[in-house]
Amino acid sequence: MEQKDLSQLTSEELLQEAKKIKSGNILDAAIIGFLIGVAVYSTVRNGFGFLTFLPLVYLPIATKNKLRNKEVEKLVKEKGLK
Repeated sequence: MEQKDLSQLTSEELLQEAKKIKSGNILDAAIIGFLIGVAVYSTVRNGFGFLTFLPLVYLPIATKNKLRNKEVEKLVKEKGLK
């Protein structure tokens, strides 16, 4: 599925994206927490290995999500939708 440019979204679509932000932040935090837990467990159990650095794989995805969320919040504020 191709994502639209945020500036081309209608007001309704932009409000829907803004509502998804909170659950997306919680999901990102849960995934990062889980990955850190796996990394710590793996390091304690087996020493340094691939799983030790597993959380670093998800960081670019979480960063991209965070930047998109900030852009959505900025557009909502500019349009005065909230």
